[in-house]
Amino acid sequence: MNEVVGRDDLLFVTLDTLRYDVAVELAEAGRLPTLSRYLPGGQWEKRHAPGNFTYASHHAMFQGFLPTPATPGPHPRLFAARFAGSETTVGRTFVYDAPDLVTALGDAGYHTVCLGGVGFFNKRSAVGSVLPGLFRDSRWEPAFSVASPRSFDAQIDCAERIVAALPPQRRLFLFVNVSALHQPNWFHQPGATEATGDTRETHAAALEYVDQRIGRLFAAASRRRRCFAIVCSDHGTAYGEDGYTGHRLGHDSVWTVPYAHFFLEPAAPGAA
Repeated sequence: MNEVVGRDDLLFVTLDTLRYDVAVELAEAGRLPTLSRYLPGGQWEKRHAPGNFTYASHHAMFQGFLPTPATPGPHPRLFAARFAGSETTVGRTFVYDAPDLVTALGDAGYHTVCLGGVGFFNKRSAVGSVLPGLFRDSRWEPAFSVASPRSFDAQIDCAERIVAALPPQRRLFLFVNVSALHQPNWFHQPGATEATGDTRETHAAALEYVDQRIGRLFAAASRRRRCFAIVCSDHGTAYGEDGYTGHRLGHDSVWTVPYAHFFLEPAAPGAA
C-alpha cells in the first residue's frame, strides 16, 4: 500500500448490511455477473466485521481496521495508524500519524469524498454528521437513502459528476456507503409488498440491483488512472435465524461479511 497510496486513486465501497451467505450464493449461481468479473477468482473472501452495526463498523474501518479474514491470525493490515506494539502492521502497511485514515489520505494529497447512504451519513443530526465529517467533501440527499428504490443510481450519478469535475492531477479517495441492501429492501423484488416485508430473498434482489449498476461506479472511479478498490460489507443482518432479526447483535449472520479488494485498470483512450 505504500506504493499504491500517492500513485493510484482509491475507491472504498461498503455494501451496507450485506450478508456473506447471500453474497456467496448469488455469485455461485451466476447472479452477480459484474462483481464476479472483479472478485479475485470470482469469489468473495469470508471475513469478520469489525462491528455489528454501521456506526461502530465504519469508525473501525476508517481507522484501518477492515474486516478480518475468518481464519486464525494475526493478519497484516493494508492501513494502520502508527501504534506501538501493533501486531498487524507490517512493511507493506501504509502507516500514518493522523487520527484516522481519511484524514491521512487528505494529508497525502487526496481529495476525500463521501457519498452517504444510511442514516449515519445523512448529516441531519449531530450523530449523522460524525462519519461524513471526516471527509473534505461529503454528499447526502434523500435519493441516496434506504427509502429510495433507486438509491445506488443516484449515488453513481453524483460520483460521475465529482470525477468529471476533479482536476486530472488530483488524486481521489471516493467512499460510497451503498444503502440498497439495508431495510427496507422489499421493493427490489417483483411481487413483494410493504406488507410482506423484507426477507432474505428481497435482500438478494437488492444485491442483484447493485450488481447491475456497479460497473458504472467502477468505470467512473478508474476513468483518470488506475484505482485500488475495496468492496465489502460493514455487517450482515438476521432474518429470523435462531429467533434473531436485524443487526447490532452477536449472531454469525451479522458478524460474517463478504470482502474483496482489487485494482481497476483505466479504460484505453477512446474506449467506450
